[in-house]
Amino acid sequence: MARHASPLQSLLVDDRFDGDIYPNEPMSRHTTYRIGGPARFFVRVNSIGALTGLIDVCADEAMPWIMLGRGSNVLVADEGFSGVVIALGRDFRSSRFEDGRFMVGAGATLSSVVQDAFRRNLGGFEFAVGTPGTVGGALCMNAGSREEWIGERVVTVTTYRPGRGLLRRRGSEIDWGYRTSSFAPDEAILECELAAVPADPFQLRDRMESNLARRQQTQPLALPTCGSVFKNPEGASVGRLIDEAGLKGASVGGARVSDVHGNFIVNAGSATAADVRALMEHVRRCVRANYGVDLVPEVRLVGFDGAGRPGREERHG
Repeated sequence: MARHASPLQSLLVDDRFDGDIYPNEPMSRHTTYRIGGPARFFVRVNSIGALTGLIDVCADEAMPWIMLGRGSNVLVADEGFSGVVIALGRDFRSSRFEDGRFMVGAGATLSSVVQDAFRRNLGGFEFAVGTPGTVGGALCMNAGSREEWIGERVVTVTTYRPGRGLLRRRGSEIDWGYRTSSFAPDEAILECELAAVPADPFQLRDRMESNLARRQQTQPLALPTCGSVFKNPEGASVGRLIDEAGLKGASVGGARVSDVHGNFIVNAGSATAADVRALMEHVRRCVRANYGVDLVPEVRLVGFDGAGRPGREERHG
């Protein structure tokens, strides 16, 4: 190691560090949009010790850092991200069922919990069938709908914050809102307990199949996308507003408003992050001009003029 190496650099080249480090890693490899420039470091941590040590060093050095799940609901700038992107590996992907609850690592996929509950004839997660991403991401952005959301199923959640250490709280101590939660910006979600309820297997299957069919019919699944781009305003549907404004099919470069659902911007094959961002602003201006509604992005912007704050778990995992 060079004589003047920073503590972060020293940590990442230490043979005892339980993780994998990728300098200047293109984020297009780790987002569902298939878009994004390089992160200064992409680090997959495999243990709590590796994660907490890395976060502490980043905090001490004022190095920007973010948590990333499966890369949905994230748009990374073409210039990349000048900080550390942290993904959860081995020890964070476990899931087990005990005493009527699922004990799930934040790096586990939400779909694995949905399927495990289904095999056990347990309900409460049907709303999440077909939802991409990790459990940590789902908790951070309270994945679900206005009627049902993951926060309702949380019994406890364990997190880590630099300077405060490990925290374990009841789900009732977290504020859950539409597409939002009260986790701190520098708080990393590690694991949680999720409650399930007994369900009739035939009704359970019907609800899951119905939800999955609706998702397949109303969302553009054939092209790279981040999921919903904007939050639904109170009492309104973003997709309907965009459709009524005649914006379906509108494009900037390789980014296009989906013909299937207006609240999805797809990568038609050669889109850049700048294309997507410009198209988002065009849609916002048109909706504001037509309806007086100021759309709020649901997609998380990383690397744009300082966007992407340290420690926020990627929304929708």
